Amino acid sequence: MKKSLIVLSVLFLSVLNAQEIKQVPQISVSGEGKVKVAPDQALIIATVETKGTEAKEVKKQNDIQVEAVLKLIKKMNLSAADFKTQRVALNPQYDYAKKKHNYNATQTIEIILRDLSKYDELMEGLVEKGINRIDNVSFQSSKMAQYESEARKLAIQEAKLKAEDYVSVVGQKVGRAITITDNSQGYTPQPLYMRIKTAAMSDSESAPRETLAAGEIEITANVNVSFLLN
Repeated sequence: MKKSLIVLSVLFLSVLNAQEIKQVPQISVSGEGKVKVAPDQALIIATVETKGTEAKEVKKQNDIQVEAVLKLIKKMNLSAADFKTQRVALNPQYDYAKKKHNYNATQTIEIILRDLSKYDELMEGLVEKGINRIDNVSFQSSKMAQYESEARKLAIQEAKLKAEDYVSVVGQKVGRAITITDNSQGYTPQPLYMRIKTAAMSDSESAPRETLAAGEIEITANVNVSFLLN
């Protein structure tokens, strides 16, 4: 009997609690904001790689080439803060067929080029002075924080417009936002094929070569927003 009373009491309290919980009218939508800009700087990762049978000689030759590369960079008046040695390595490589050791020395330099009109001049100079491996070139903007902020605002605006479209059909209005979740993943380069001319001439042409397709940067922000409905 007591157990039955306890069970009935629990059920009665549960019904009361359920009645007290009110459904809050709300809508959850996603929004995306995009800002496309032409890059104004480049991040270049370049490596000097030398090989040989004597570790000391291989390292010495690598150092000579790197020194020439650094002199070129300084001659182009790049700020000291815009280039640095990223990685240095000297590794033995065993040739099983010939049963002897060879050595491979590498030095990788990271360069930020803030004037894209110097791109061709720099790249040609790097190769001439000893760079024999371009590991990566990525194009960037010096105003990323500003463009990311613009993209976030556009994402919120799109989310609100989307919510207003939905609720206008049912005669309601969008109220204040109660939750905002940022799902942004950064930016990805898109092909714009912006070409920069260099004064260097080919053997058979008198016109400047066009060698750089820098593209454009697409900064994207994605949000999920929940709005109260009035």
